[in-house]
Amino acid sequence: MPSATSPSGRDRALEHLRALLTDPQVEGGFINEQDVADEVGVSRTPVREALLILASEGLVDLEPRRGARVAALTPRETAELMEMRGLIERFAVQRAFFQGVSPHEALAEIMGRQQAVTEGLTRVTFEQARACIELDRQFHQVLVDAAGNSFLSRSYAALRERQVRVGIAALGIGPSRWDAVTHEHGAIVDALRAGDQAAAEKAIDDHLSITLRTILTGS
Repeated sequence: MPSATSPSGRDRALEHLRALLTDPQVEGGFINEQDVADEVGVSRTPVREALLILASEGLVDLEPRRGARVAALTPRETAELMEMRGLIERFAVQRAFFQGVSPHEALAEIMGRQQAVTEGLTRVTFEQARACIELDRQFHQVLVDAAGNSFLSRSYAALRERQVRVGIAALGIGPSRWDAVTHEHGAIVDALRAGDQAAAEKAIDDHLSITLRTILTGS
């Protein structure tokens, strides 16, 4: 029997589905409840419960007699996501400077791991992109966590699936974008290390605006 601390069937199904949603190949397609149930090792009821949670978050659309369809991110939603990220990240930097803390060392460590993943690559596989985007997500989450506001951190973390999907779309452009992301992250780290709040906020804006333009234009 599962222990009291073991994740429930619904929670396991939810974790599996959240990972599934980061695959760009499933965007706009329907989720097969039985396939998910078989892969997770649960009945279809926990899968349906997990899908209801994702529907409440706007990540899937429940269509009568058809099932759950993975909601596509429109250009407008992508732009709004990047705008929201900018607001949160700039505020986090402002709070961090006000409190006299800087996450530049932790950010530099994550950036180093990103470089290790992408160094020397000439082609981008989905698994490599997902690994790099997970590090990218950690980079920005650490930046937000520096504000010391748990509500802000949880709100930002709730954007995870959308951030990963947007990030994979951007990195799918090719290795040149991977190199550019490392450079843009480096500008954020350098500004924080130098204690230059204005430069840090500008580096965040530049990074997010370039990412958005890359996604919308495909270059």
